[in-house]
Amino acid sequence: MAATEGPPGVKAVHVENQAQEGERSGMSPTTGEGSAGGRPPAEVSRRRFLSWVLGAGLALGAAASATAGYALVLEPGWLQVKRVPVVLPGLPPALDGLSIAHLTDLHWGRYTGLREIRAAVEAANALEPDLVVLTGDYVLGSAAYAEPCAAELAALRAPLGVYAVAGNHDHWTDIATVGGALAAAGLPLMRNEARRLEVAGSALWLAGLDDVCEGHDDLESALAPVPPGEPVLLLVHEPDFAIVAAFAPWSILLQLSGHSHGGQVCLPFVGPPILPWLGRIYPAGLQAVTGASLQVYTNCGVGVISPPVRINCRPEVALLTLRAAG
Repeated sequence: MAATEGPPGVKAVHVENQAQEGERSGMSPTTGEGSAGGRPPAEVSRRRFLSWVLGAGLALGAAASATAGYALVLEPGWLQVKRVPVVLPGLPPALDGLSIAHLTDLHWGRYTGLREIRAAVEAANALEPDLVVLTGDYVLGSAAYAEPCAAELAALRAPLGVYAVAGNHDHWTDIATVGGALAAAGLPLMRNEARRLEVAGSALWLAGLDDVCEGHDDLESALAPVPPGEPVLLLVHEPDFAIVAAFAPWSILLQLSGHSHGGQVCLPFVGPPILPWLGRIYPAGLQAVTGASLQVYTNCGVGVISPPVRINCRPEVALLTLRAAG
């Protein structure tokens, strides 16, 4: 007779003994399966699950902290030098090989200061350019920062000189104070004017506009002294002004600008999610204006504005080398 059919007392003892043996061996009294091959006890499952959740949370937190540290600390101070050859139809042969160091958007202020700007100045001087240009936004938040910024920029050197124009932040603080500090350092702002540079007997006109965003630009006045057909290099803070400059009745071959910071954040396959007004068509790098011969180079800048992060958009000093076409 089977154990389950025995007397009630024997049956109870048999089942109880089986349960006790199962507890000692790790076997289920009903299925005979051990915990290694079957479902673990509920308490163990919960402990493992909570451990996994905690571990995953800590890993995600560490990754977020690392990303934030990179965006806030590492990349904003990770200066790069971009060497950009620029082939220009109509460039006189005497100007072939002319090198221009381009700095912009220094933004001395809460987030950017002596370390970053001195590094940019030293990088530019190390390139030994023929010409240095600055395309605006020297301060952030206060015109009082213009004096220390100008003191660092005064160390820039180039045989053809160092030239500067204003940006919107210079006007938003106090353009008189910013311009005065730069002038005192030997860097007077070009405000709707042009200068004739001579290279190996050939003329190159350097035109500088006042800020477009604030409506102080006057291209016609700036280029009034330029003879027809002579090549012009245009300095203007806002890159999207190229749409206007491209169809002006002068031989403007190249425009150099800043303003956009390249967006400060440039996402893979997406690009910069946020760009400022007048910095959306030509946000970064060298681009040709559709339907015209003008090219525009937009520098991503040295400093940052709020939020003070950079991702996939390092600060830069650009060295542009002009090349005659053909």
